[in-house]
Amino acid sequence: MLELLWGLRAAPTRGPKATLNVDKIAAAALAIADADGIEAVSMQRVAEALDFTKMSLYRHVSAKSDLIALMIELAVEEPPDLRQVRGGWRPRLERWAHLLSATWETHPWLPGVTTGDRVMGPREVGWVEAAIAALAETPLPVAERMDVVTVISGHLRNTHGPDVAGTQPWHDSTHDELLRAYRERFPALEALDTRPVRRPRQTREFGLRCILDGVARTIETARPNYGESVRAP
Repeated sequence: MLELLWGLRAAPTRGPKATLNVDKIAAAALAIADADGIEAVSMQRVAEALDFTKMSLYRHVSAKSDLIALMIELAVEEPPDLRQVRGGWRPRLERWAHLLSATWETHPWLPGVTTGDRVMGPREVGWVEAAIAALAETPLPVAERMDVVTVISGHLRNTHGPDVAGTQPWHDSTHDELLRAYRERFPALEALDTRPVRRPRQTREFGLRCILDGVARTIETARPNYGESVRAP
């Protein structure tokens, strides 16, 4: 896995150029996942898309878990350069969050496969590095900078869409009827019927503001007058 993701496997220097490689395999699998979901990805289907046998794929990718790791690395693309964002840590983290959300919207299967104990590739690690670096000029300890990134990432994941954690089932018509029938038991939720329904994107932006407001307050507490004494480029 490490060899595949981090380019530690030496390429052959002799003989004809291979007609199949990990980049082509990952690209074919990515196209399938984007079109039909991650459940549709299998070594057999990827092999068929490339017009090769499944055994040919195993010469380059030994397991489906390795294939998914390669797909993630390809899908996330290069991490953003937040140094170009003016205004300090907050605009940079806002930009980072919006770019990550856009990436997940392009590849809706990504949030579901980027959890748990696994090996990350250099691009994915670079996204984390960019977010932590955005907080470099703040008085937050390094561990708390990582905590900020973890909280933002979790919030984005929870508000991404109906296929991941954070779904709000009471927004559909079936649950609307149930809430009306049991309004005395769930009065706060039943009140949603009389108000415009908030969509995941609205909830995402609201939550992000709340999180960053809390981070700002923590920074001010850690170093009084920080906002007045520090002027980011």
